[in-house]
Amino acid sequence: MFVVVGALLYDVIAVRAGHRAGAWRTRLVEEATTRPVDDPWLLATGAVAVILGLWLLILAVTPGLRRLLPLRAPEDSPELGAWLDRRSAALVLRDAAMRVPGISRARVRVGRRRIIARAEVGLRDTATVRSELSQSLQEECRKLALAHTPRLTIRLHHHTH
Repeated sequence: MFVVVGALLYDVIAVRAGHRAGAWRTRLVEEATTRPVDDPWLLATGAVAVILGLWLLILAVTPGLRRLLPLRAPEDSPELGAWLDRRSAALVLRDAAMRVPGISRARVRVGRRRIIARAEVGLRDTATVRSELSQSLQEECRKLALAHTPRLTIRLHHHTH
């Protein structure tokens, strides 16, 4: 499949660069234009093209593994693969954030490349809370054993009552 698409792409680029079209492509176009519309060969080729197009469309709209974060494989078994749901990782990190003294409320969003932690600070110094929160979240990320640790962004708001 990839070989056919690659050959077709190569031939199209060659024609755009001023070269002649490949003999195979010229013959294919000639066959398609000279056969009647109800020819079985033409109908089968069209059906295959429609099926491949639908398959590619379905693949384009399905989320795949985007909701999952890959975990680090054990050193003795690098072929093993495991994933962690991003929402689950966010809950674990939110719980770690709530254990930091001075935080009254926390929300954590885990993306594929970035972790954004938003927290409200109560009665403590914001700089101290930021430092402790950063350490806590980084330690929790190490415990999660993610294959690629996302960048950590912390946004603190002072809680006023």
